Amino acid sequence: MPGGSPTMIIALVEIPLEGPKRPEAAVIEQSLESTKIFHDVPGLRRKYYLNSERGGGGVYEFATREEALAWFNDGWADWMEGRFGVRPTLTLFDSPVVLDNEAGEVRVNGAPVGAPWKKA
Repeated sequence: MPGGSPTMIIALVEIPLEGPKRPEAAVIEQSLESTKIFHDVPGLRRKYYLNSERGGGGVYEFATREEALAWFNDGWADWMEGRFGVRPTLTLFDSPVVLDNEAGEVRVNGAPVGAPWKKA
């Protein structure tokens, strides 16, 4: 398998909020405002903003574990609790394989590999 760059990291942040699912317009407004914070976080490739009946959160794609840990440092949970009034949970995942249906490719550690469904 290709070596490529180090395994990317996916971080799942869940913010438990009571009550009904937040209105989409409010989520969009708050999320767009927060892009001012996240647009220049070192190593952060993408952030997906989440909304459900159980609360909110985000899925973060970082280039490396070191960059993810630099963002999710010792003070991060306290900062988030100050913003949302509840303590978030954080789970970090290694993500060595990515299926990209839009590009029609599979990547292992960032390097494209032959699509298994195309093999005879």
